[in-house]
Amino acid sequence: MDKVDGVVIGAGVVGLAVARALIHAAPPTSREWLVLEAASAIGTGTSSRNSEVIHAGIYYPQGSLKAQLCVQGRNMLYDYAAQRGVSHQRCGKLIVATHADQLPALADILKKAHANGVTDVVKLSAEQAKAMEPALHCVGALHSPSTGIVDSHGLMLSLQGDFENAGGIVALNSAVASAVCRDDGIALQMADGSDLLAQTVINAAGLTAPWLAMKFEGLLSQHVPQPFFAKGNYFTMSGKSPFSHLIYPVPEVAGLGVHLTLDLGGQAKFGPDVQWVDSPDDLIVSAEHEQNFYDEVRKYWPALTDGMLQPGYAGIRPKISGPRDAAADFCIQGPTVHGVKGLVNLFGIESPGLTSSLAIAEAVVRALQ
Repeated sequence: MDKVDGVVIGAGVVGLAVARALIHAAPPTSREWLVLEAASAIGTGTSSRNSEVIHAGIYYPQGSLKAQLCVQGRNMLYDYAAQRGVSHQRCGKLIVATHADQLPALADILKKAHANGVTDVVKLSAEQAKAMEPALHCVGALHSPSTGIVDSHGLMLSLQGDFENAGGIVALNSAVASAVCRDDGIALQMADGSDLLAQTVINAAGLTAPWLAMKFEGLLSQHVPQPFFAKGNYFTMSGKSPFSHLIYPVPEVAGLGVHLTLDLGGQAKFGPDVQWVDSPDDLIVSAEHEQNFYDEVRKYWPALTDGMLQPGYAGIRPKISGPRDAAADFCIQGPTVHGVKGLVNLFGIESPGLTSSLAIAEAVVRALQ
């Protein structure tokens, strides 16, 4: 059986950020680290099927991991992207109320943002918002100047490069089937029949992290949450976007509404909506959602005309709370919780996971200490 110092399971943005942090925190004599990825390329799951937004940290409950790690991770991500030449843009966003009944919710969002330390969020009148975005319809808005966008694939390539330059290896087509938690380490059984013994294992498998954790012999099942899958459909737009900021409606219960985001080329995309599904493989964007997108977007952009939207792509939020539950926080579960030496499980790392990735990595290092 081959032996290594550590293994990170999953080469999404969070897994790569964690691997980078851990190998740099390890002594030079303990840098035999692997990232094991079941797919044939890095970042093919949730990391490549999102809005690529750098969130400011506005919406999350005060004191939650999502709030703390989003604010910390946002600052770290802007700094990292600037240092490494990863394409990004601090374009800002407007959170808009489209009718008077939403104005109290807008005031609550402002209060929550300031409580989370996001003090640059300011209230705008309808006239002020329309001066910034003439095509916009609203009765009031918030401006978040520290919201931005990032090239998520470029970010992952940079993280992978940092990890490999420190001596780590990213192994593709390397699915983990099960594991046994032993006194001398964690023995991983690979899908190809091979075995690997690691002193440290990070389960950063995203959508399948709870399923994989259930196959760890020696980890009590009470520590593994039930997975839920909230699909988000995206539609793209032909032609030039009339907006230079991201446009978000007042949030829904399970998501942030059908918002308008921009890519680094200035093209607009709309989404995600919220569709609870049974499988993380349900990634087809159905045309039946198209009319709902038109209806939702026209609330803040009335000039949207028929035929301008095309089905784009879909992503799945790796949730650990169901459609009738309050949204669960990030779960960074280390040995002090489950009692297994050297094991950290990452559950429910949905949005703002991309923004928080570098901060989550530091939290994993602390969980192992």
